[in-house]
Amino acid sequence: MTQADRITLEEHRAYFAQSPFLAMPIAGALAWTAIGIAGALLPIPLAAWALFIGTGMIFSLGLVVAKFTGEDLLGKRRPGNPFDALFMRSVVMAWLVFAIAIPFFRLEPTSLPLTVGILAGLMWLPFGWIIQHWVGTFHAVSRTVLCLAAWYAFPEARFVVIPAVIVAIYAVTIVALQRRPR
Repeated sequence: MTQADRITLEEHRAYFAQSPFLAMPIAGALAWTAIGIAGALLPIPLAAWALFIGTGMIFSLGLVVAKFTGEDLLGKRRPGNPFDALFMRSVVMAWLVFAIAIPFFRLEPTSLPLTVGILAGLMWLPFGWIIQHWVGTFHAVSRTVLCLAAWYAFPEARFVVIPAVIVAIYAVTIVALQRRPR
């Protein structure tokens, strides 16, 4: 029996939740800022490429940011922690939903910021449950509602306004994560 096997699930959760979890939202905010700038400057087909590339790079960018925040995104300092595995499955879940975004994008190119913006934000629900903090639910629900509202309200600026909404939600999320007790 390993030491990880003797730790209770609640102890694993508490150990997992000690991280500040700032690297991924900072990376997301940076990527979505670049996506919004691309949306303002490029035609929709190129802005779509920027969105695909930018969102595809968030995890890698998070790994770089984690070097500065001191975070262990890959769980190397928490061997055997089941919450690392759950979080990684949530990330993979978000990647898999591109299977919804891509066909819809092919029918309606301006749908891409909406679908990717919402679907990639779904991983915040299980994350919030893991760390037992409201920020995960806030992020996922506000991102869904506000991205949908922006998609309807600004049909000519979807590649700009939706990324701006997402960056604003990331800003609130980062502040909430900084202030949460650990």
